[in-house]
Amino acid sequence: MMNFRSFKLGAVTVAAAGLFAFAHLRFGSIRGTITPTDAGVRAWAESATDTLKAPIVNGSFEITDAKPGAYKVVIEAKPPYRNVAKDGLMVTDGQATDAGEITLEK
Repeated sequence: MMNFRSFKLGAVTVAAAGLFAFAHLRFGSIRGTITPTDAGVRAWAESATDTLKAPIVNGSFEITDAKPGAYKVVIEAKPPYRNVAKDGLMVTDGQATDAGEITLEK
C-alpha cells in the first residue's frame, strides 16, 4: 500500500518532469535582406503550423519566435515589384536562420 509521503513525492516528480519537457524548446528566427532595399513591405514565414510576419526596414528583416522546422519565406513587395517566395528554410532550436539576399523583380 502506498503511503502519503510516497504519493506526494511521485506527484512532485511528475509535475517537475512536465515542466522540464517544455523548457528545452527555444524559438529561432529567420533573417535576410532584399534588393532593391526600398521595394519590400513585409516578410512572412509559413510552416505547417505557423504564420509569422515582420516589417522590412532599410532592406532587412528578422522574423522572430519561429518554432524549429521547415519554413517558406514570402516577401510582400511594393508595386511595381512582385512578391517572391523562398522555400526550404530550416529553423533549428534557438538559432537564427539566414535567408540570404532575396531579389525582387518587376
